[in-house]
Amino acid sequence: MRPAGQAPPRVLTVAGSDSGGGAGIQADLKTMLALGVHGMSVITAVTAQNSLGVQGAWELPVEAVRAQYRSVVDDIGVQAVKTGMLASAELVEAVAELISATDAPVVVDPVGVSKHGDPLLAASALESVRTRLLPVATVATPNLDEVAQLTGVRVASEADLRPAAEAVLAYGPEWVLIKGGHLTGEAVDLLTDGTEEFLLRAPRHDNRHTHGTGCTLASAIASGLAKGLAVPEAVAAAKEYVTGAIAHGFALGGGIGPVDHGWRLER
Repeated sequence: MRPAGQAPPRVLTVAGSDSGGGAGIQADLKTMLALGVHGMSVITAVTAQNSLGVQGAWELPVEAVRAQYRSVVDDIGVQAVKTGMLASAELVEAVAELISATDAPVVVDPVGVSKHGDPLLAASALESVRTRLLPVATVATPNLDEVAQLTGVRVASEADLRPAAEAVLAYGPEWVLIKGGHLTGEAVDLLTDGTEEFLLRAPRHDNRHTHGTGCTLASAIASGLAKGLAVPEAVAAAKEYVTGAIAHGFALGGGIGPVDHGWRLER
């Protein structure tokens, strides 16, 4: 228990807003609250989004993103930063510049498409993600579609996770977590820095309501790093948390519902 009046570790999410509350900034802040850290936000884009998909997206001006970041970091400070939807090459490059000058671990979730397949990153921004954002990441957390988008490597089985990780590591992140959630069988992820390697396994839950999984996992990792955990411990703890959140995901609207960020608090 943290003594009354003592500030918790602080985590900053730099990402887009999800009006439906299941992913993006909203999922990040819920995850951070559930895991006992103080969440702060830099909003990069606003989406009109619900359980059926993304109906519209509008990125914020670079100067608005930069001002939000400086406002938080210069006064409050951060123990970890997490990035999500960055929308454009201009925003990717601005955010990469900001976080490279911040003395805190960085979790990069290279968001390319939504759960429903809606594009959330301009094709012209991919090279900026590869050359500007990934090199400043402490941990990069691409899913299989994002791996293919960034590297051209396609993962069809667990055996393909290692070459996928090597391809992402070539762009410069310290660690990469290749998320194998789209494979069949167990939900297996590969975490590696090119030297150490960890396979993280969890049972696959028969639940279609998984909106926000990637945002939640990346925010949980950032929360662990802010608490001082080493990368493997932070990732393992985040995997356990998100597995429970998926198990308790619930229907909302007419499409894919969100994971349950408060599952530990409620049970």
